[in-house]
Amino acid sequence: MSATTVSERDTHAAPRKVRGTGRMKDGRQRSPFSMVVMLLLVILWTVPTLGLLITSLRQREVAATSGWWEALWVGGWTTENYQRVIAQLDLGSAFLNGILVAVPATVIPIMFAAFAAYAFTFMDFKGKDILFISIVAVMVIPIQVAFAPLLDVLGPRGIGISGQYLAVWLLHTGFGMPLAIYTLRNYMASLPFSVVESARIDGCSNFQIFWKLIAPMASPAIAAFATLQFLWVWNDLLIAKLFLTNDNTTVIVKLQQLLGTQGQGAELLTAGAFISMVLPMIVFFTLQNFLVRGMTSGAVKG
Repeated sequence: MSATTVSERDTHAAPRKVRGTGRMKDGRQRSPFSMVVMLLLVILWTVPTLGLLITSLRQREVAATSGWWEALWVGGWTTENYQRVIAQLDLGSAFLNGILVAVPATVIPIMFAAFAAYAFTFMDFKGKDILFISIVAVMVIPIQVAFAPLLDVLGPRGIGISGQYLAVWLLHTGFGMPLAIYTLRNYMASLPFSVVESARIDGCSNFQIFWKLIAPMASPAIAAFATLQFLWVWNDLLIAKLFLTNDNTTVIVKLQQLLGTQGQGAELLTAGAFISMVLPMIVFFTLQNFLVRGMTSGAVKG
């Protein structure tokens, strides 16, 4: 009896995925063409950054007369650029200002966008489709055309908050929410609607459904957009330069001031660029798994 049962189990058992040489974890054959293309893309993305790093470690005169790819035999290596950047810039306060701008400008739009995405996905109200199309249409408007009227609205002739963190938070919230709503709404549309219906039958309110069911299920998409939003806000120059003062401006604006009117601080700019990349790299590598999951989840349904 037991031998027959074992044999039947072996007969009806699913075939094992064999992972051998040249195969991926799921058993599929590796594609040499894809591996070569991926290697080329990595090189194309890495070469400019490598050139910037080498330039930041070279003397100004040598870097102006030879390419960075000639650094090995031309020489001119120095760490003075980094020392001058740290000495000339108040990097501590600049980094703190950048964090005070980037963190709220990341959390606020995603919080409101998640609420709006839930409403557009799981709630029925009049004019829902028209409102969603209007929000998506706003994304095609360049933000630069809004700077002049916003300077009047937020400046002394308006509500008078230009030069404060609140003005920058509001601007990044307004400019970031349309894409956040669009992204999160499309992700939530891939979630099973039966879960929401079951929760409503059990007497849960929309607030409870959102916090206890939808928010945890949509956490990959939320974390993915949070990563991108943080990088966008941290690297922003125009909004910080126009709507903040020199006392509370971000590290990116401080770096731009190093360049000078005639480009005489180019060697300092390359060194400062690498210093400013430390925090974004920490955020990116910390949340990279969520970023990949959020960008790929919902791509294949079934």
